[in-house]
Amino acid sequence: LSGGSTPRAFLTELSKQTVDWPHVTVLPVDDRWVHPRHERSNERLLRETLLQGAAASARFLPLYRPAPSPEAALLPVLGRIAHEALPLDVVVLGMGEDGHVASLFPDLGADRPGLREIGLDPRGRAPALAVRTANAPEPRMTLTLSAIFTAPSLYLHIEGAKKRAVLDAAAMDPRSPLPVRAVLAGAPNPPELYWCP
Repeated sequence: LSGGSTPRAFLTELSKQTVDWPHVTVLPVDDRWVHPRHERSNERLLRETLLQGAAASARFLPLYRPAPSPEAALLPVLGRIAHEALPLDVVVLGMGEDGHVASLFPDLGADRPGLREIGLDPRGRAPALAVRTANAPEPRMTLTLSAIFTAPSLYLHIEGAKKRAVLDAAAMDPRSPLPVRAVLAGAPNPPELYWCP
């Protein structure tokens, strides 16, 4: 599941649905490298909105671990995702106004050559990446497209006219460098779009 500001109402409503929650594992598609109680933590968002009521019995797999950086925690996170989360069943992605999905930003790899290819390769072997970007104040941990694409059910949830325009432009331009274009073009099961103005 995605974090950020867009999915708050969706996550709250999802928590009220009749689901066999004790058999559900919840995993954020990305998280900022901040303490889970920090206001910008996606883990905090999921715990405050989705993991309430009956949904609190779902198992939660955090991306954040108590380590000084996402790079320092990458190996344990990779192992945990590979052994306890993959393949995924359902992924709900959001998209930023710059066309990023998860924490796969347009400038991914600008400081570390090869990182973009690892993050956006639909057949890649790494399920997660430690990411730093000029577009975000905190370092992050993110799932890669190869991990996201293991889900047979993929949804893209966006709000607002500006995001819709970015999405439409990326969909129409086969040479678009935006990460959302990589999702649209590379997903084995094309994402189902949920958009509201």
